Amino acid sequence: MRLVDGLRERVERELRGDILPFWLNYAVDREYGGFRGQIANDLTIDPLAHKGLILNARILWTFAKAYKVYGDDVYLRTARRAYEYLRRYFWDVEFGGVYWMVDHLGNPVETKKRIYGQAFTVYALAEYAAASAEKEPLEMAIALHRKIEAASHDGKNDGYFETYERDWKLAGEQRLSEVDMDEKKSMNTHLHLLEAYANLLRLWNDDGLRKRLRELLRIFLDHIIDPETHHFRMFFDEVWRDRSDRFSFGHDIEGSWLICEAAEVLGDTAILEETRKAAVRMAQAVYQQAVDNDGGLLYEGTRKELIDTDKHWWPQAEAVVGFLNAYELSGRDYFLKASQNSWEFIEKYIVDHQRGEWYWKVSRDGTPSNDKYKVDPWKCPYHNSRTCFEVMERLDKLAKKHGA
Repeated sequence: MRLVDGLRERVERELRGDILPFWLNYAVDREYGGFRGQIANDLTIDPLAHKGLILNARILWTFAKAYKVYGDDVYLRTARRAYEYLRRYFWDVEFGGVYWMVDHLGNPVETKKRIYGQAFTVYALAEYAAASAEKEPLEMAIALHRKIEAASHDGKNDGYFETYERDWKLAGEQRLSEVDMDEKKSMNTHLHLLEAYANLLRLWNDDGLRKRLRELLRIFLDHIIDPETHHFRMFFDEVWRDRSDRFSFGHDIEGSWLICEAAEVLGDTAILEETRKAAVRMAQAVYQQAVDNDGGLLYEGTRKELIDTDKHWWPQAEAVVGFLNAYELSGRDYFLKASQNSWEFIEKYIVDHQRGEWYWKVSRDGTPSNDKYKVDPWKCPYHNSRTCFEVMERLDKLAKKHGA
């Protein structure tokens, strides 16, 4: 364990000394309620910025998790603030589900029901229910799960379609964002639905939910993981024909540990063993093809070349956990070293030591980008805080195992 000496302490210091305080100090919107929708790198706040579902759901998850770990009342109060704002402004009382975007006053401005956003809401509500022991958030998570199943599940080919109108009619355009393909099914939505259903199953041991979690794992093993490259395929038509030639290295390394987590929650021994083997192969592919000389993780590639060598905040965070998970599964020391190197890259280049939190991305040479924000509809405390929680827990288990 020499390689990780001090890593746990450094991770916890970043979590409690930077990430969580940043969101407490700067992101709470005391003027209009909820949380700020946009904060620039220099901490300039746009008080009139729209507020995204993903931002609010991830804040809810983060502070619910922080309360479960530390028991600090300020974390529970912040989680409750996020929960109450989501329930009041994002929840569609007429048609069910949650809106994608509201304005600074809480009025819905984008009412589409994107399954990706519904999934993150289930994930966050389950975490808050576990932290608060309140019945209502669990009931909301279950109701949202049932709405997803009724509207989006593909009973013929398995999996879930991407995007619906407010009244849950299938939308003409399916893409999640401007950088995504307009296809009916995506890796990304299925990954976070898998994550959400696993979190819900921890609290609600329902046979139908368990069946869907097993189905999602089979989708990853049978359709999404490419058996030749060991990368995730990204976009599909409704019968699971691959529509993209790109690899997202961050999603690969993130997914490698999330599929293991879901399989552990499911408790099916055969699927768990198959999933763990796939996870190690995925981590190996990312290790060989996407880890730069400075320990940072490159963003995207194809079978032929790297196509985006910027280093975004969230793949760096996921690399720390994904490589640590691969070490736990395989015992290969270079995975442990890669995990540590990823954290050292984060500390050196991604953390903004002057103003707090993390830069969205840096160039390959480590120069921060100022065309992205510290806080916006996508930039949230979920990836970096979750990495800290995961690393702390995993290193504690490894230390206990090795008698440290």
